[in-house]
Amino acid sequence: MTQNSFLVAEPVVDQDRHPAAAARRTVAQALDGVAGHTERARADAELVVSELVSNAVRHGGGLVALRVGVTPDGTGLRLEIEDASGRLPQARRVLGEDPCRAGGFGWPIVLRLATSVQVDELPGGKRIQVVLPLT
Repeated sequence: MTQNSFLVAEPVVDQDRHPAAAARRTVAQALDGVAGHTERARADAELVVSELVSNAVRHGGGLVALRVGVTPDGTGLRLEIEDASGRLPQARRVLGEDPCRAGGFGWPIVLRLATSVQVDELPGGKRIQVVLPLT
């Protein structure tokens, strides 16, 4: 995936403020320029980017980059989130022995809503690439 294919190339979202809210605004801005997407697609994209950015801040050592764009065929929204941790996302399907432990439930949501998910290790971190349907 090349950066040239993105409608919006967002530099690092200010982590001292509200990075998930800024990421949702970036997704909304990208979708404002795309005809034919559904409100459900917008809501799903905002949920997924919020989960991924929150995880990058909470578990990933900080958000490094966020890029949002439309697939070449126009049927999907592409999200790329880079963080500063090589630790791969982990799903938590049940509360288990420690119901007070935070996290682990957003990743299954991302996997369920996306048509494609790819996690690549990078020097000093990772990149998560997600494609969501626009209709």
